[in-house]
Amino acid sequence: MAASHYIDATTLTVLTVNTHKGFTSFNRRFMLHELRDALREAGPDIVFLQEVLGEHQGHAERHQAWPALSQYEFLADTLWTDFAYGRNAVYPAGHHGNAILSRYPIERYENHDVSMDGHERRGVLHCVLRLPALPSPVHAICVHLGLLERHRGRQLARLCELVARGVPAGEPLLIAGDFNDWRLRADGAMRDCGAREVFTSRLGRPARTFPARWPLLRLDRIYVRGVRDWQPVPLASRVWSRLSDHVPICAEIAL
Repeated sequence: MAASHYIDATTLTVLTVNTHKGFTSFNRRFMLHELRDALREAGPDIVFLQEVLGEHQGHAERHQAWPALSQYEFLADTLWTDFAYGRNAVYPAGHHGNAILSRYPIERYENHDVSMDGHERRGVLHCVLRLPALPSPVHAICVHLGLLERHRGRQLARLCELVARGVPAGEPLLIAGDFNDWRLRADGAMRDCGAREVFTSRLGRPARTFPARWPLLRLDRIYVRGVRDWQPVPLASRVWSRLSDHVPICAEIAL
């Protein structure tokens, strides 16, 4: 489903998806090309990506269709002219992390390590975007939290500290990604940051996003602060259920 026409120059369409490194559930099929087609069809202004590969030598050797570029550059193509990548997990074959793709200039970005010792590396990627129609910048933060609840609690506290320190109260803030919050605890912590979740505020609960073929768990979120309005955008589930182990969520944000 294509994104709707903008209400005005300060309405953004945002989409977040855990790309599962370009593979379907259980790594059965390499689907990065199909994922790029689906993203282009949806046409959001800002894309939040989690588990996107910067490099993987083994996959590049095994898959004939493996792109010469990093996955986030391949997905950005010519539609999203600016992008930023936060490398989180590093291993002998390569590395992966979070990325943000944007139609608008990214003035600066920083990747914040929120990993817990002895567990998978996690990061929070903070980008500052400049929209010509707005006097102030827009802050976009891409999140991928840990699998254990006690770790997520500490990571959410760090996220709120980052927001308090790095995002002025009057500037628009978008936070999106894979919160792994199957017990639905994140909304309370995010209210402490002054942020509201798009689907919860309009539909009563976060969207079901995992597993992609039969979504049961509400793991992925879009939070907003300092914006005028927001609305969830439905996506064609039959298309997206085949492209990763998560289905994406999408929203229109009036700044």
